[in-house]
Formats: sequence, structure tokens, C-alpha cells
Amino acid sequence: MKTGLFCNYENHHQDSRRAIFEQVALVRQAEKLGFEEAWITEHHFNEVNLSSSILLLMAHLAGVTSTIKLGTAAVLLPFHNPIRVAEDIATLDNLCNGRLLFGVAKGGPFPQHNKHFATPMGESRAMMLEALALIQKLLYETDVSFNGQYYQCDRLTIHPKPLQPEIPVYIATGDDAGIEFAAKNSFALMGGPPFALERLKKTLDSYRALNSSGGEKFVLARFFYVGKTYDEAVSEALPFIRYFSQKMTANSAQVMQNSSSGHKQFERTNICFDEDYLLENSIIGDVATCRDKIKKFQDELDLGTIALKPSSYSLPKNLESLQRYNQEVQNYV
Repeated sequence: MKTGLFCNYENHHQDSRRAIFEQVALVRQAEKLGFEEAWITEHHFNEVNLSSSILLLMAHLAGVTSTIKLGTAAVLLPFHNPIRVAEDIATLDNLCNGRLLFGVAKGGPFPQHNKHFATPMGESRAMMLEALALIQKLLYETDVSFNGQYYQCDRLTIHPKPLQPEIPVYIATGDDAGIEFAAKNSFALMGGPPFALERLKKTLDSYRALNSSGGEKFVLARFFYVGKTYDEAVSEALPFIRYFSQKMTANSAQVMQNSSSGHKQFERTNICFDEDYLLENSIIGDVATCRDKIKKFQDELDLGTIALKPSSYSLPKNLESLQRYNQEVQNYV
């Protein structure tokens, strides 16, 4: 199992430049500690999460790191032109010397994203899968012609081509169509911090029923803080957990109120934002607790990567937590 960093570029102190460069400091420290991957999220229209220009942020990380792999977690494909994404991804793979991992998602549950990008929520998943199919052709083929429901091109070749012969692809999905698409193409899957273990197990079981290989590359993101004691860790992480819970609970209520497409309920077997649930399903605690929680996820999901989201508002505390993980947790899991 690989260890990754999950990067949200959170503006906890109402200072955008500070938020950006504190995240850079975390990535650089993770690389020094031997973390294999750093996964960068994409968020829009949010005063706290500042990673709207995800590929620009990653281009900067490519220049200040040398060994850690850089993953998109994820490019929200329905909000982008796939031809431009293919060009940017190929360029970024060259900039980071072939260290790129390409994760994609449909976006949500944030209705304002779909509103302002003029993308119907009910069509986001189909748009994501079609866009990814086109991007894969553009990255590795020449004179590409494509005639989809949403995207078209005629005898198009992009430049540059990626440095890697094949950039690893990951899809954040629990939908049957998304799982089937991933399995058919041997793409890996991703799961976010609030995703229930029960849901993730069902997703992976469905994938492995269609494709016995590829599931072992699964990336699981979890909120994280390892402290000297359990109480210290919870106390340090709780302000973030509480803020996230309140924000996402309000947002999910808005989604359900406006949903006319049979959106799955937000509850403890699917996706849940309750404060106690988030604490229980995060990797937060003392050394022994964090070891046990990671081991449980390993046993249940056969993880490829555990992507840790540092959950203190304090950069020094998060750096200390990563150091403690490196010294007292990583070699035991």
C-alpha cells in the first residue's frame, strides 16, 4: 500500500496566498518523508477551498518536487473542454517528468457548479465518461475523429504527447455505468473521505466482478491526524471536522430538496456528513488507533493508496502529524 497526501488548499485563515503555500509546504514535507503520491482536489466558488485552477497548482508542484507522484483528485470533466484537458494533461506529464496520475469525477454535490458551468446535473456522469473516452484517444492517437453526444472533433492531433506511455487513470464513481466503464478500461477507482465503507466495498465488488485486476489500485482518501494521545488528536482535528460536517450537511439538504433525478440519500451506508460518523471513519487518533484504522481499511478494501488529508488548522501541527505518521505508523501498516 502506498501513502499519499490529499490536498484541498484550504483557506482557514482568510489569506489566500498563505493557504496556497502552506499546502505546498505539506506536499514538500510529504515528499521528504517518503510519501509516494499527492492528490490535488478541484473546487469552485468556495471561499475556503482554493483549488479551482487544479492543473495550474499542479504545474507549480511539479517544479518544486522531484519524486512524489502528482494526482488529480479529481478533474471535474463536465466543467471543462476535453480537448483542452488533454492538452493540459499531456503538458503537465512532461513538466513533472512522467509523475502524473489522472483522476476524474463528474462533480458534486454542489448545484452551483452545474448552474454556473451550464451543465445539467442529470447529464454530468454521461459527460464525464464521454469526455474521458475522447481524452484517452487524443493523448495517444493521431488524426482523432470523434462524434459523441456531447463532444466532437475531426482528424485532430494534440501536441505535446504525454511523457508516459500510458498515464494511470482513476475514476471517482459509485454508479453502475461508471464502474463498468472503469472495469472495461482497467481504470482504477477512488473514494472520498465521507464515503461509507459499506458503499466502497460494494463498488469494489462490482468492479472486481467485471475485472479481476485493477481494483488493487484503489485510492481511499481519509481525514487524518495522528497525535501523541487520542484526545489530543480529536481536539486538534475537531474544528475542521465540525466545519466540514456543518457545511456539507447544509449543502446535501439543498441537493435533496432540488433533486428530481433520484439522488441517493446521504446516510451512513452511502455518504454521510454527521460529525461523529466523520470522526469514526477518519484516521484520527493516537498512533495505535491510526494503525488499527488503516489496517481495517486495508483488510476490507485491499487498498492501493491511502491518501491522508491533514485535519488541523495549524501548519506546524500538520507537519508534526505527518512526521509522527512516518516514524510510528507507516512501517506498521
